[in-house]
Amino acid sequence: MFKLFTCSSNRVKAVARALSYKTNSISGVLQLQVMLNVNNIRKDFPILNRKVNGKPLVYLDNAATSQTPKQVIDAIVDYYSNYNANIHRGVHTLSQEATDLYEASRIKIQKHFNAKHAHEIIFTSGTTHGINLVANGFASLLNKNDEIIVSALEHHSNIVPWQMLCERTGATLKVIPMNLEGELLMDVYDTLLTAHTKLVFVNHISNALGTINPIEYIIEKAHNVGAAVLIDGAQSCPHIKPNVQELDVDFYVTSAHKMCGPTGVGMLYGKEAWLNKLPPYQGGGEMIDQVSFKKTTYAALPHKFEAGTPDIAGGIVFGTAIDYMNSIGFEHIAAYENELLGYATKALQTIEGLKIYGTASNKTSVISFNLEGIHPYDVGTILDKLGIAVRTGHHCTQPIMDFYKIPGTVRASFAFYNTKEEIDILVSGVKKAKMMLS
Repeated sequence: MFKLFTCSSNRVKAVARALSYKTNSISGVLQLQVMLNVNNIRKDFPILNRKVNGKPLVYLDNAATSQTPKQVIDAIVDYYSNYNANIHRGVHTLSQEATDLYEASRIKIQKHFNAKHAHEIIFTSGTTHGINLVANGFASLLNKNDEIIVSALEHHSNIVPWQMLCERTGATLKVIPMNLEGELLMDVYDTLLTAHTKLVFVNHISNALGTINPIEYIIEKAHNVGAAVLIDGAQSCPHIKPNVQELDVDFYVTSAHKMCGPTGVGMLYGKEAWLNKLPPYQGGGEMIDQVSFKKTTYAALPHKFEAGTPDIAGGIVFGTAIDYMNSIGFEHIAAYENELLGYATKALQTIEGLKIYGTASNKTSVISFNLEGIHPYDVGTILDKLGIAVRTGHHCTQPIMDFYKIPGTVRASFAFYNTKEEIDILVSGVKKAKMMLS
C-alpha cells in the first residue's frame, strides 16, 4: 500500500531505490519525483486534445471512467477489421484466430492479477455483473441463520445485490461503520464477525472518498471464522496491482473501463474451489456440456459462467489496456498520482469555505469536496463551462452522504495523464464558482 503525502526518510529512500525515483530533501522530508514523461503519455489519449465549451478539456472524472489510449482504440479497430467472428464455435480461420486472441487476453489478466489458473478469470460485463454473479450463486448456499457483512463505504452495486440476497434467503446483513475521516472501524468489524458469518464484501478503495481499505486484515479475520470474501476492485485496479494469491481473497471483481479499456467488459476472479461450488448465473449457449429435454449438464470453468456471445473485442482489448498500463508501471502510476493528490489537496484547502470529505491517512487520488452554502451540482455546472470535467452528486454512495448529512459532493479524481497545471485550472475554476454563486 502507499501512504498519502509523507513517509519516513528511510522508507522513502528504500522506495526511491526500488523504483529508480529521484529524491529531494525538503525540510527533512524526502518527496518522490516520479520519472514519468506525462506530456508524452498525454499524446496517447486523443480526447485530451479536444475543447469543451471553447476551453481545453481538463478531465478529472477518472473515478467514473478513465480515458482510452490510441493503442487500445487501434486494437478495437484491428479486431473488427481483421478478426471479427464468433469464438469457441467455429472451425474456420477467423473463429479460431478470434478465439486465440480472446483466450490470450484471459491469460494476460490471469498473470496481471497473479491468479493460479486462467480458468479462475471469468469475463463479465463489468464489476456490477461480477458481484451479482457471486450473489446469485450464494443464494443456494445461505439460510436464515447466516450473516453477511458489507461496509459503510460501499458503492450501491456492492449493497443492493446483498440486500436482495438477504431478502431471498433470510440471512442478516451487517455493516462495518466508518468515522469522519472516511475510514472503516476495524475494532467494530472484529465484533461483527461470528460463527454465522458466511460472506464479507468490501471495496478495495472507496470511489467517493478515495480511502484505501485494510483488505488484508479484513480477509484474514473473515477467514478465521470460515467466511468467504469478495473485494470490489473497480477503484483500486487503475492505481495499484492486486495480487489475488498473496491477498488470499476468494473473489475479486473489476471493470476494464477504469483501466484505460473499453466499457462493457470486466472480470471476476474466483478461487477454483468456490467457482465450482456456485451454480451457473445464466443459461444459454457456451456454458453447457450436454443438453437434452430431460437434463442439461454444464461446461467446466470458465465457460460455466460465460453464457452467450460475449463482448469479444472488449475482452481482447482488456488485455491490451493492461499491457499499456504495465508498460508505464503501476509503481510509477501510484507514486505520481499521490503527488497530484497532495498538490491538489493543499491547493484546494487554501479556498475559504471549502470542505474536503474523506481525509484518511491511506487514500488514493480522489478528492470529494463542497463549498459552504453552495450545491455541488451548481459548482460542477460552472466548472463544465470552463472545460473542467468533474463528477457531482452522491456517486452511487448515498449512505456515505447520509453519514455526512450532505446531498452530495464535487469529486475530482486524478489519473497518471493529469498534470499539476490542470489542478491549477481546477482551483481557479472553483474560486470562480464560489465568487459567482456566493
